[in-house]
Amino acid sequence: MKILMAASEAVPFSKTGGLADVAGSLSQKIAELGNQVLLVSPQYQSIPLHYTEKARKISLFVPLGSRIFNGQLRVFEHKNVTVALVDCPEFFNRPGLYGEAGKDYKDNDLRFAFFAKSVLEASKALKFKPDIIHSHDWQTGLICAFLKSPRADEFFGDTKTVFTIHNLAYQGNFPPESVQRCGVDPLLFNSEGLEFYHQMSFMKSGLVFSDLLNTVSPTYAQEIQASSERGFGFEGLLSYRRRELYGILNGLDTEIWDPQKDMALEKKYSSENYPEGKSAAKKEIFLKGNLSVPLKTPLIGIVSRLDRQKGLGIALEALKDPIENIALAVIGTGDPALEQAFSDFAKKFPHRVYFHPRFDEAFAHKIYAGSDIFLMPSRFEPCGLGQMIAMRYGSVPVVSRTGGLADTVFESPGEKKNGFLSEPGDAKDLKAALSRALKDYTLPSWKDLILSGMNKDFSWEKSAKDYLKLYQLAQNSNARVKTF
Repeated sequence: MKILMAASEAVPFSKTGGLADVAGSLSQKIAELGNQVLLVSPQYQSIPLHYTEKARKISLFVPLGSRIFNGQLRVFEHKNVTVALVDCPEFFNRPGLYGEAGKDYKDNDLRFAFFAKSVLEASKALKFKPDIIHSHDWQTGLICAFLKSPRADEFFGDTKTVFTIHNLAYQGNFPPESVQRCGVDPLLFNSEGLEFYHQMSFMKSGLVFSDLLNTVSPTYAQEIQASSERGFGFEGLLSYRRRELYGILNGLDTEIWDPQKDMALEKKYSSENYPEGKSAAKKEIFLKGNLSVPLKTPLIGIVSRLDRQKGLGIALEALKDPIENIALAVIGTGDPALEQAFSDFAKKFPHRVYFHPRFDEAFAHKIYAGSDIFLMPSRFEPCGLGQMIAMRYGSVPVVSRTGGLADTVFESPGEKKNGFLSEPGDAKDLKAALSRALKDYTLPSWKDLILSGMNKDFSWEKSAKDYLKLYQLAQNSNARVKTF
């Protein structure tokens, strides 16, 4: 099959979160399985020049509303994938991908409408006629609307669309005037189309006009239909499209996340010799954080965006009582109030708590390796990669029973136990889960928990094959997609 992968970020070129991991890793795995893959993503300021210095350059002319924007494709091969980065300095030559200093760019509607239209123009310029266009999250949602418009290009007459929801909380909602500004057919702006509470919604475009939908875990696919807390206003639409909605668990790039090869670790290790390797990483954390407790003290690690969704306020509450028996290492930035709360917590317990309020990829790897327990108390979590990475590095997860966390971490006798679960948003239950983990930490069976996680296959192999089945299903689908 010929697959066009459209994403606003993709490793190794750009990244703010898990979306980039999925777009980059899935593209490579789909190509490895014998398919032609074209990955289209923006050319951001932050992308290292060595990726594009030898790229082919192709001019683009993109009409949006009353204007025509000039852009350029930078085309090159990367690990069996044809990559086309959309270069338009007016939109993408900025310090951030979506905004700066915690605020979105005011013209994100125009930026990602331009990107969506550029994806289609790139496909035509490269004479790459896709069987499937796989769009990721709200930034690519308008692709689906453009293809269902009466003015849709015949080049895509046989092309089907798959739209992946990575996080329904981020929707790309803009004022009604964005319809004309973004070159969207006015016929599509109604309650059955792009209108969402009197705004134009890029996310809704993907949800309404794609042939098939999927989320990044089976449990999240059910949760977003069941309540407004998870569905964010789209629960009714998703329930209506439930027969076209699938849940496919994300995988890990096992080349990047491998304690046997990880260049960030002073001492590499496998499931056969993990105690020495994990102990070396733990020593590094204690040294960097000036933690003056015995090395045998259980170290709890947190690697996270500091956001209410991640349940970290609850974590602080749950950690207060056992703090005299543990050590804690946290890396993350985000909500200023949460940053201040963790900073205060570290100042109150300076010999037990280390807070690293900056993004530091290498130190994050050390926390995954050096921690005994990995804490992820999310209020909701579409998939989550942190718990999978932690298990691969031999850190036992304590997580909320939600989304992809519930699909990968098991405590009940019916599954092979590999971690501990608590109810989302419940500090008391989280504290109880931590207590169970700390109790088990003292038992010989702790080794079984470590090995259960380290030996679990979290690679993209199965997930990529599931996506191929989804693509084949989309080719044969008669999905209830409204065509205007």
